[in-house]
Amino acid sequence: MKLSIGIVGLPNVGKSTLFNALLKKQVAYAANYPFATIEPNVGIVEVPDERLPVLAKVVNTQKIVPATVEFYDIAGLVKGASEGQGLGNKFLSYIREVAAIAHVVRLFEDGDVIHVANKVDPLDDIKTVETELILSDLETLSKQKSHSVAEIQKDKKLKLVDDVVELLKKKLNEGLPARKAGLTDEEYELVKQLNLITFKPVIYVFNVSEKQLENVQSTVEKIKGILKQVQDDTNHYVYLNAKLENDVLTLPEEEQKEYLQQYHLEETGLNRLIKKAYEVLGLISFLTAGEMEVRAWTIIKGSLAPQAAGTIHTDFESHFIKADVIPYSDFVAAPGWVKGRELGKVTSEGKDYTVQDGDVIEFKVNV
Repeated sequence: MKLSIGIVGLPNVGKSTLFNALLKKQVAYAANYPFATIEPNVGIVEVPDERLPVLAKVVNTQKIVPATVEFYDIAGLVKGASEGQGLGNKFLSYIREVAAIAHVVRLFEDGDVIHVANKVDPLDDIKTVETELILSDLETLSKQKSHSVAEIQKDKKLKLVDDVVELLKKKLNEGLPARKAGLTDEEYELVKQLNLITFKPVIYVFNVSEKQLENVQSTVEKIKGILKQVQDDTNHYVYLNAKLENDVLTLPEEEQKEYLQQYHLEETGLNRLIKKAYEVLGLISFLTAGEMEVRAWTIIKGSLAPQAAGTIHTDFESHFIKADVIPYSDFVAAPGWVKGRELGKVTSEGKDYTVQDGDVIEFKVNV
């Protein structure tokens, strides 16, 4: 499946700087004034996976194909965007296409970088962006006409759809995003096609100063306090210094680690953001390993073997026969398919097998 993340936030909070860091090169136009980014920059970034080069050595292949993430650098929202302020709904339409939102929030103080509201107030910034997304969703719901009695008589589910739409309107008007409306899975399925922005999971990306990175404990406490005030006490956040990320990614890998350790960080912002996205979206990776290539495939946690096969080729799901499965650690220890089978580490699984993260799989299909 495609993993896509939209980077959003107010102007001049560091979105494009973060995007540059994520892509390890300057592809977004980072400028110190609102609307420097007009069209969303789109970049495909590899998902870091230390297992892949190890597998490549085991099966003696040069070709490694990691899973990927699409990052969309979406221009800065401003108050009134849902009514066309700034560049308005054009930006909001881009956000509808992504799986998750990375909401960049400015925590750093810097007199040389202007703030659209002339003050650094992360709590107010979060509320401003969330309000615009809620207002955009309310506009979407306002276009949904209630079904007629005749329509409901033909299809009883349409009455349930109308009820859910009204419930969502009520919750959104109370300032709650759709994801916090308390819908059941069945209710969500009824209105999923409306593609409301505030249904999407949000990862807050706090852009901090180097001093705030050094004082990590107080910085984390401040972040948790902010999220509690916006009624989001989840751990769906990362903190980073976007400018520092750009600097770090120009260094060799070993020097990167040394540089990051100065700030009590073990990984770059890219790695932490991608891992958080996997967690928030409930994603895992299974692996394929052969002489042609080693590859990671992204699936939803809990996917059955035929669904996983379908990520390789759509025909594989309907023509699935079985899957030969071995955990990554056993595959490496054996090593490889032949030894793994000799040691009894490879199991033959049917249609009801739930794929686990790190499973190395060979699918048998009738195609």
